[in-house]
Amino acid sequence: MSEFKSDFLHTLSERGFIHQISDETGLDDLLRKETVTAYIGYDPTASSLHVGHLTQIMLLHWFQATGHRPISLMGGGTGMVGDPSFKDEARQLMTVETIESNIASIKRVFANYLEYDKGANRALMVNNAEWLRSLNYLEFLRDVGRHFSVNRMLSFDSVKTRLDREHSLSFLEFNYMILQAYDFVELCKRYDCRLQMGGSDQWGNIVNGIDLGHRMGTPQLYALTSPLLTTASGAKMGKSASGAVWLNAELLSVYDFWQYWRNTEDADVIRFMKLFTTLPMAEIDRLAALGGSEINEAKKILATEVTAILHGREAAENAAETARKTFEEGALADNLPSIEVPAAELEAGVGLLTLIVRAGLAASNGEARRHVQGGAVRINDEAISDERRVVADDDIAGGVIKLSLGKKKHILVRPA
Repeated sequence: MSEFKSDFLHTLSERGFIHQISDETGLDDLLRKETVTAYIGYDPTASSLHVGHLTQIMLLHWFQATGHRPISLMGGGTGMVGDPSFKDEARQLMTVETIESNIASIKRVFANYLEYDKGANRALMVNNAEWLRSLNYLEFLRDVGRHFSVNRMLSFDSVKTRLDREHSLSFLEFNYMILQAYDFVELCKRYDCRLQMGGSDQWGNIVNGIDLGHRMGTPQLYALTSPLLTTASGAKMGKSASGAVWLNAELLSVYDFWQYWRNTEDADVIRFMKLFTTLPMAEIDRLAALGGSEINEAKKILATEVTAILHGREAAENAAETARKTFEEGALADNLPSIEVPAAELEAGVGLLTLIVRAGLAASNGEARRHVQGGAVRINDEAISDERRVVADDDIAGGVIKLSLGKKKHILVRPA
């Protein structure tokens, strides 16, 4: 379908969110006629979501912005199993305490994208532990498990990929798609939820839920998936050279988050504006016409707009100003990311490689050594070529030591 009539699907189509829809005409008609409830599930595998989750979070944002009711489903139950989709090996099993702690940490992000407290279509935060942890296994097998064909489950790409690589798939993981399908049915019964959304790797699991709902007597259910994103150079979204690009500020500073988007490849800037900001399409089209060095201004706008949604406008503009002072004026901005090192350690001297790792600029001494040998490391803007260099208190200038990797990564080392 080239032209959608509902505001939601029209918005998604022009911004590049749509990969597959189970019934385009049926869903489009439903969205035009009534306020629809939809959900996306998030398993608490870490204490924070990362940039790779932002596409789905923005799906929920636009769903609510066009008048519908979103559910952010926390996987307090499914998180005990772990989604095996396209994974080469089983996830590490987590305790209930770890799962609950991760959920509490993850929840804080969603309030920046969804309105939970006001409006007729206010969002819901639901935990599938409410119905999954209390299931009676024999009754579940009889009432739900009987509707699943093992032959069909084995045909799904997420399972076939694992088996084709001759990696084992445990019975525990094999149950995951049944539990996810049951979530859809349960949410339909409890909240009249008619639509499940997710990344394209979840298509098989979502269609399973539609089929289970049909067999268990729900109204017609629908599926919508977004493309799994990579950068123009093929890198997976959510990862950077120094690790995951977390959404929680305690795991990744606002400045580093802003810098991640500022470093977007030229070919990705407009696509990412459509997906990850709420800028009007007319403004995005205007920015798309920029060329040459002007593309850097578009990158700054992208970085500031994405950061403003997650961390607030003031924090985003502070990060932009820090970058401007650091790169355009050569000034030492106070709100650069920093670490503290005991004054006694600095007095005795800290090995450069050790300090680089401690600052998070490298994952190991070996990686740090390669950075030094490649000429990428600077102390107080002075290039350092000696990997045996010791950083000491006589390197302190203006109360700090500026440790840099390349032109865009800077850490202030503060004596404590």
